[in-house]
Amino acid sequence: MKTSTVLICVTLLMASIYTSKAQKMSSIPPTSVKNVIQSLTAKYGETNKYRISKGVQQAAAFWTSKDGSPGEFETFCTDNFINDAIELNLIFQKISTNLEILMGNYNKISVDLKLPLHLDMGKLSPVDEIFGSYDVSAHFNDDMFNNKVAFICLLNFPFYSLQEKTELGKTWNRQQWAYARVGDLFTSRVPAEILLKVAEAQTTSDTYISDYNIMMGHLLDNKGKSLFQKEMKLITHWGLRDELKSNYTKTGLEKQQMIYEVMKHIIYQDIPSTVINNDKLQWNPYTNKVFENNKEIVVKPEPDTRYLQLLNNFKALKAIDVYSPQYPTFIQRAFDQGMEIPQQDVEKLFIEFISSPQVKQVAALISKRLGRKLQPFDIWYDGFKARSAINEDELSAKTKAKYPSREAFENDLPNILLQLGFTKENAVFITSRIKVDASRGAGHAWGAMMKSDKARLRTRIGPDGMNYKGYNIAVHEFGHNVEQTISLQNVDYYIMNGVPNTAFTEALAFIFQKRDLELLGIKNENINKKHLAALDNFWACYEIMGVSLVDMNVWKWLYQHPDATPAQLKETVVNISKEVWNQYYAPVFGMPDQPILAIYSHMIDAPLYLSAYPVGHLIDFQLEKQMEGENFANEVMRIYANGRVIPQVWMKNAVGNEISIQPMIEATSEALKVVK
Repeated sequence: MKTSTVLICVTLLMASIYTSKAQKMSSIPPTSVKNVIQSLTAKYGETNKYRISKGVQQAAAFWTSKDGSPGEFETFCTDNFINDAIELNLIFQKISTNLEILMGNYNKISVDLKLPLHLDMGKLSPVDEIFGSYDVSAHFNDDMFNNKVAFICLLNFPFYSLQEKTELGKTWNRQQWAYARVGDLFTSRVPAEILLKVAEAQTTSDTYISDYNIMMGHLLDNKGKSLFQKEMKLITHWGLRDELKSNYTKTGLEKQQMIYEVMKHIIYQDIPSTVINNDKLQWNPYTNKVFENNKEIVVKPEPDTRYLQLLNNFKALKAIDVYSPQYPTFIQRAFDQGMEIPQQDVEKLFIEFISSPQVKQVAALISKRLGRKLQPFDIWYDGFKARSAINEDELSAKTKAKYPSREAFENDLPNILLQLGFTKENAVFITSRIKVDASRGAGHAWGAMMKSDKARLRTRIGPDGMNYKGYNIAVHEFGHNVEQTISLQNVDYYIMNGVPNTAFTEALAFIFQKRDLELLGIKNENINKKHLAALDNFWACYEIMGVSLVDMNVWKWLYQHPDATPAQLKETVVNISKEVWNQYYAPVFGMPDQPILAIYSHMIDAPLYLSAYPVGHLIDFQLEKQMEGENFANEVMRIYANGRVIPQVWMKNAVGNEISIQPMIEATSEALKVVK
């Protein structure tokens, strides 16, 4: 790998800093590191000094006294450094094969242990949560360091920072990218007991969210009237949001206002704990009073449980910091390591977008179309979509008839891909590796991690079939599964399977989801559908970028206040949500101090995942433009076989340009000239 002298110097300086950060962990003195580098350089030549220096310093940073003495470290490096390119590739292939065996089976075991938590299999018991929280891979890192596999990787496959990947990656071939991904495997040495606590905290918060339902038919307005179907049961926040979105009708405003009242009680945690998942009581969210057999009863609010879940996730993830010298905070691990886009860059991108003059113009258009002033919940305005003109009951009747069971939807997956232009061979190949399940929660997609396993598609399926909400989610999750399958089965190196970050899988999920009516045989004949789609994408970004800013600012606050209580965290989340609202939304909506941006469930059960959605929308928009005039299925197959290079390299390969807000801004400006 050719490297400039300046970059070599910078890299070696970073490696030195890396070593110093890990010094408390390392038992190797600088003299030993220097001796090994000099010895190997003398043996293999100055042209190899860059790789030798980087590898030796990386290995030294994690070598502890239990791994051996400084002398044993020097011997290990001398014996295990691989200079020959053919031998290095052979070791790489063996590592890849064994990683697929391990990661694939770890993933399969985890999926199976979580079945009672994720699927609608009846009442949960404590033992379900215990097994579901168990992380079978928790000892992988420990084991790989103990058996020295991690040190072989550290020594021979250098880790490159995001800055280095951005600069050097411009000239790397596929093998060099694959080698760099081996270098990403061991950037921390986290004890298994800490990883188990992370898994426990995340599983507990996921279960809390997945089993948090509001019985809509038991909500009462101030006249004692119920507005919703008696059997309607909606998960927060997704189900509540989707029901709100479905009520952009002449008579739907009252329902939307009631749903927003429910959301505020969840955010403020003054929701009566007894009305959650309870179909025996009635609740008036306007007065916050609860009734049993038409008599008011005394109830207690939920005791800040929502914020306790977030706090527990923070504490579990913060415990990793000391063991992660390259990424010493979870914020850095989520962005620099996970998303591979710096957090500051993501935040700047979002602020630039939601501050654009087009926001007020689109808002004015929505207000005009609604014939009223905007309400806070109109951040979910759904009127640019074709389905907004169709009664959801009619759509549900259609989906229930077509998909009366899990099996019916699973059996139809090949036909869905055929409708989207995939060849029969590819349609069968992809869908034979996907399994559909009835979900306990709102729905999700869980990819396989070995080629012999299947991806999982989960959505809610009622006893009378799949309603439209479940179908819409299922099509979204199917997009994830298609990506997961292509980027595992069709990528040239296992170590590069997947996508650069979750925004890229969200992009394809959005692209599939937008075609849900088309797949039902309902054609959109609107001559302005391209412009309407641009406006819909723009407004969706405006909503979720604000939510993401809240999420990022909450995590910054948590790092400044690590000893916060759930009550203090609740107050902070509410305040931050209002601050973001007041700066970027109140000037548009004309209503200050609204907490609505704090309702998103992933803030609680998926730490710092939220930024993937708006970035996914931006990618989705650029991909759709690329696919115009091209064969949709062929482009999906081509683009998602790129695998896990860094985001901007992936985007250049896919569409010829980096991630940008400009294409969507420009398309929105054009749409505003046409759509009335």
